[in-house]
Amino acid sequence: IVLCDAQVSLVIFASSGKMQEYCSPSTTLNNILDKYHQQSGKRLWDAKHENLSNEIDRIKKDNDNMQIELRHLKGEDITSLHHNELMAIEEVLENGLASVRQKQMEFLTMMEKNDKMLEDENKQLNFELHQQEIIMENGYHQRVREYPPQMPFAFRVQPIQPNLQERI
Repeated sequence: IVLCDAQVSLVIFASSGKMQEYCSPSTTLNNILDKYHQQSGKRLWDAKHENLSNEIDRIKKDNDNMQIELRHLKGEDITSLHHNELMAIEEVLENGLASVRQKQMEFLTMMEKNDKMLEDENKQLNFELHQQEIIMENGYHQRVREYPPQMPFAFRVQPIQPNLQERI
């Protein structure tokens, strides 16, 4: 048999479970199966596949509706809307705006609270630093007084340092 310009598909299942398929370069397996379904009237897809296909179509339609609604909320394509639809959109936008303002106020309140806490902590740390400076200054004056007054502070005996010029 010579087949000219024929669309052919072949699916082979080996006993090992391996599958091989061939399809004419001018078509796809799905196209051939669709043609078979139309020509023979036999249902290739069961109810489960039909339900999944319907579910996909429903989800696509919902997605399209949400895209339209989103454009309306952005203020696009609103010339064809009726007064009631515009009022509903206005109410949704006002509620959204109120929520955004409330969230901003919560954020600002939190920032002010954090600023106050940081300011209080800074004051406390400055106070502690000042106390440490006073303690160190008093300790310094006490150590200076430990040396005899006739010997200037600059002439104290220093520990011996190794000569950095020499090599070992």
